[in-house]
Amino acid sequence: MEAEARCNGGDGCAAFHREKYKPFGPPSGGNGGRGGDVYILPTPHLTTLSSVPTRIRGEAGGHGQGTWQNGKNGAPLVIKVPLGTVVRELHRDDPRRAKDEWEAEEESLEGLSPSDKRDRMRDNRWVHYPRFGEANVQRDTFKEAEAVLYKQERERRLARRRRISERPIFLDLDKEENIERAVDAPLGVKQHEPTGHLIASGGLGGVGNPHFTSTLNRSPKFASRGHWGERITLSLELKLIADIGLVGMPNAGKSTLLRALTGGRAKSEVAGYAFTTLNPVVGVVRVGEDGTFEGGVSGNLTHEETLLEEQQLQQKMESGELADALTRNQVPEHDVGTHGNMAVRPGHHFDIVENFRFTIADNPGLISRSSENVGLGHSFLRSMERSLALVYVVDLSGPAPWEELAILREELEKYQPGMSAKARMVIANKADLLGGDDDPAAVEEAKKKLKTLEEFVKTRMVAEDGSSPFTLDVVPTSAKFSQNLFKVVGLMRTYVEQARDQFH
Repeated sequence: MEAEARCNGGDGCAAFHREKYKPFGPPSGGNGGRGGDVYILPTPHLTTLSSVPTRIRGEAGGHGQGTWQNGKNGAPLVIKVPLGTVVRELHRDDPRRAKDEWEAEEESLEGLSPSDKRDRMRDNRWVHYPRFGEANVQRDTFKEAEAVLYKQERERRLARRRRISERPIFLDLDKEENIERAVDAPLGVKQHEPTGHLIASGGLGGVGNPHFTSTLNRSPKFASRGHWGERITLSLELKLIADIGLVGMPNAGKSTLLRALTGGRAKSEVAGYAFTTLNPVVGVVRVGEDGTFEGGVSGNLTHEETLLEEQQLQQKMESGELADALTRNQVPEHDVGTHGNMAVRPGHHFDIVENFRFTIADNPGLISRSSENVGLGHSFLRSMERSLALVYVVDLSGPAPWEELAILREELEKYQPGMSAKARMVIANKADLLGGDDDPAAVEEAKKKLKTLEEFVKTRMVAEDGSSPFTLDVVPTSAKFSQNLFKVVGLMRTYVEQARDQFH
């Protein structure tokens, strides 16, 4: 997503001091306040960028007033984003970039005559004492101040362009901001909270008319307006930080697997055609002490395609059948899992037995040449970079699942050398489609295909130098019918615990 940020300074004031017995006092206009800066702060409590507005305007500085009263500075604005957000400033040549403050003014002046342009530009920069506007612009002191102001603007614009060209904003927000708390701080004193990273500076406040006092002009009747704040356009990209990342070809069953592991709580569009998932989806897998996981006790051990389930639900609603259906809390105890002598149910009932949880991401499917950014290749691959461990998901019912596996490993290595070393397991999904009719020949063929896949993993899914940090586990499953998922969850838990121990 793209976000535009800006924050203007307050105007200076053109005023003169008045008090009893002094009807014509000196210039007393205050300066304008500085516009509030805009910061971006990573926070672990957010998981999406949906709360980030596309137009961000910091608090403007207050205007100056008479009797030398300066305007109030604008409060800083902190934009909170999830951990794993990458912030990039768009280059001047990028078509997505919004116009900066000077380009926006030039656009607003199009079609005006030269004299009207000059008047409009002066209105944008100067504040005049009442009824002295026309007289001020004729004075040499005003023209000198105007020339200095335009020179400063040109210098700021040149410096901004040089910074964007040489040092554009690039932030990889993968760590939470922390501030050291002083142990000897007085009680009752509010501690400073982290503000994050500065992305846009507020505009300077305008100056009051005392600033323009000189030997030639003892009573200047003009003041400058507040400067425009930085107007920049940023690209925000979220690299999900999930413990386990699912890697597979389109329609390999990753979304169905995620729903089966989470008990259907992770909702992603699932259908019988490729590229259904276009954005990463993260679910939470909750595990009990004995290895029971929430998805295994949900009472719904068959996970159809999402579109089919929606059609079935619509039919039940239209026929009135849904009104008589049992709710989750009404399901008999023998239809759910057990933990010792106690019935285990999903939802808040599972809190009693939960002792471990981890996140798992259903990443969009890869295709050949994804590393070359074919299709949405780079955006798909970037979503997997931060996972603690990767799990390959292949379609065992396909003609050659080992070929899919080779393509997946190759694309990971091309995109980022060493990325495939995070892989720990190969899930051979859709195993229910092989040998399901009790035909001895079909069963033997299914076993042979699984054996071929296991041999391929042992011989080919290793590092080029012959060493590999892990031996990939091969687990046949049926996500649709929740078969062999207890073994999958147990292995995933082991991977996550090992990876977390390395970081701590």
